[in-house]
Amino acid sequence: MRYLIKEKIFTFADRFRIEDYEGYPQYEVVGKILSLGNKLHIYDMNGRELIYIEEKIFRFLPEYTIYKEGNIVAKIKKELTFLKPRFRIESSYGQFTIEGDVFHHNFNILKNGEPVAWISKKWISLSDTYSVDIVDEEDHPFILSIVIILDQIFYDGNRS
Repeated sequence: MRYLIKEKIFTFADRFRIEDYEGYPQYEVVGKILSLGNKLHIYDMNGRELIYIEEKIFRFLPEYTIYKEGNIVAKIKKELTFLKPRFRIESSYGQFTIEGDVFHHNFNILKNGEPVAWISKKWISLSDTYSVDIVDEEDHPFILSIVIILDQIFYDGNRS
């Protein structure tokens, strides 16, 4: 399934709207204002929290924890690499890795060595906008949370 993730502009906290390929809203991402490290919630369109994302602070390389229903489902750690970014994900869903291009605009998410999602960031846009293709068998909110984390690491205004 294909999703379009658009960051809302002119907000104090990080906010994203996630739509399906036909433009219908599917999820909303809301960040906490004035917190140490990034803290974001992914909600369905009924306002039910599906995923909570928390940045681990005071780390040499970025590290995030993903929670579902109050339980840790994954830890994402950026690996020390040159040019192309690479991430390792310890997850209850399996072993994931993320491989990106030099410009941080295209990423592949692999599960146990097999591609399960493809991410592409628009080059010219008023706000950060991503196209995400996810295989149907995967947990879509979980994969979308990984995209939000990539945005926080590479494009969040607080890191500039």
